[in-house]
Amino acid sequence: MPYATVQADSGLSKPVTILTLRKMKAEKVKFVSVALYDAPLAAMAQKCGVEVLLVGDSLGMTVLGYDSTIPVTMEQMIYHVEAVRRGNSKSLIMGDLPFMSYATTEQAMVNATRIMRAGAHMVKMEGGAWLADSVRMLSERGIPVCAHLGLTPQSVNKFGGFRVQGREAEQAEQILADAKILDQAGADLLVLECVPTELAERITAAVSMPTIGIGAGQGTDAQVLVINDILGLTEKPPKFSKNFLVEAGDIPGALHKYANDVKTGVFPGPEHTFG
Repeated sequence: MPYATVQADSGLSKPVTILTLRKMKAEKVKFVSVALYDAPLAAMAQKCGVEVLLVGDSLGMTVLGYDSTIPVTMEQMIYHVEAVRRGNSKSLIMGDLPFMSYATTEQAMVNATRIMRAGAHMVKMEGGAWLADSVRMLSERGIPVCAHLGLTPQSVNKFGGFRVQGREAEQAEQILADAKILDQAGADLLVLECVPTELAERITAAVSMPTIGIGAGQGTDAQVLVINDILGLTEKPPKFSKNFLVEAGDIPGALHKYANDVKTGVFPGPEHTFG
């Protein structure tokens, strides 16, 4: 069954929850996510019908001027989660756990608690099957988790750069296996970054949790882009991004066009995906 083609709402009528997103996956209705970092843009995204806000450690590169996400601290993440929460009352807010803040289950519990107290509704962690124990523990204790597979930026030094993941058959099967394990462990969402379209479609069909793609093609349940890319603020934008400000003319228009293009299947196009 193909995804339903709908227009983005002019605003969210009620708070978005995990149940909202699971219902949308079941009904094949796309939802929209934006990575952003402050109160004014959070308020604007809510008015444009963006269901999920990601306060990502991408802020290290988009806001703080680092060349990767590695230097980002818990204190910086908490600061920006608090800001986004003050600007938004209806979108579901995810907060990234930064590099080496969840290397053990004990660290994961302590730092996830800090992010949730700052105003997040869910935490996001990068990694495969090794995260299953932490996902299970957090889920059992009432902390929702978004997993993140494919290109995981905190592992950029291990990957040797920002490279597409899952093009080789063995690696693709490992990513699929990891997704199933994290799903069974209780993860509530899954970000798939820079993986081939076919692999993203296989994973989306194989797991019960909704999937959010970025450079992963049309077959995921949702799409996410960084606000800097949506507004054309990135000096060398990645292939999977698009400057929506050029066509829309202003920031609210760019956010609304992005949301509409995701929900109607216009974005991402073939030029934004990997084979």
